[in-house]
Order: sequence, then C-alpha cells, then structure tokens
Amino acid sequence: MTDNKTIKLLDFKIHGDNRGGLIALEENKDIPFNIKRIYYIFDTKNNVIRGKHAHKSLEQVLICVHGECKILLDNGTKRKTVTLDKPDKGLYISNAIWREMFDFTNGAVLLVLASKLYDESDYIRQYDEFLKFIHKK
Repeated sequence: MTDNKTIKLLDFKIHGDNRGGLIALEENKDIPFNIKRIYYIFDTKNNVIRGKHAHKSLEQVLICVHGECKILLDNGTKRKTVTLDKPDKGLYISNAIWREMFDFTNGAVLLVLASKLYDESDYIRQYDEFLKFIHKK
C-alpha cells in the first residue's frame, strides 16, 4: 500500500497571515488530475461507516477540512488506515482501492475531489466483486 500510484498523502501549502489561513488547490498541480466533481460529507453520526466501495477508474483526493476522520484503504491484499485531521493534508486514492470512512468527530467535514462525474457503473459496491475486479486486472 505504499505505491504512490494507488495512495499518497499530499501536503498543501497554507497561505495566511494574522487574519487566518487559506489553501488554494489547482488541478494537475496540487491535485494530480482534472477535477470533474466536488462533494463533501458532513453530519456523519457516531458509529457510521461511509464509503464501502471502490471505483473502476475514478481517482479521488480526500481532505478533512474540519475535524477528523479515518479512512480504511484496501488493495485486496493489504489494509491500511489513514487519519485525516488537518485541512492542509490530502489523501490521494487511485482506482481499484476499497475505501471506508469512519470515526468522524463531531462537526467533521470531509471534502472529496473526484476525477470524473458521478457514474454509478464505475462503483464496485460489493467486496467480493471488488476482489474479482482487481484479480482480473
């Protein structure tokens, strides 16, 4: 799970002064793809697990812009959990990686930048189907 083509922690530059901080993100510079979709997850209740899927071709960068959450990453052979807790840190996730988001703190907001528009056919929502998909690659 250390292959930079599958997952990678990204550091974003903070611009700011005594008024506060600002982070600007540009596609194909700070974000390693063209951004086609942006969404965010908030008000996630205790003990709720989000995600529970993989993508056939979509890439994502996840940023916890407020609070904290954990991301379970699974490539079919290894599992790793990453904690996102700073707005200047992003998590790049390529396609063919199972992901689950959990342990959201109260008020957490998880921002997601995606390389493609929403397409239900790109989702793999059953873990056994995910294993079949990655072993065909």
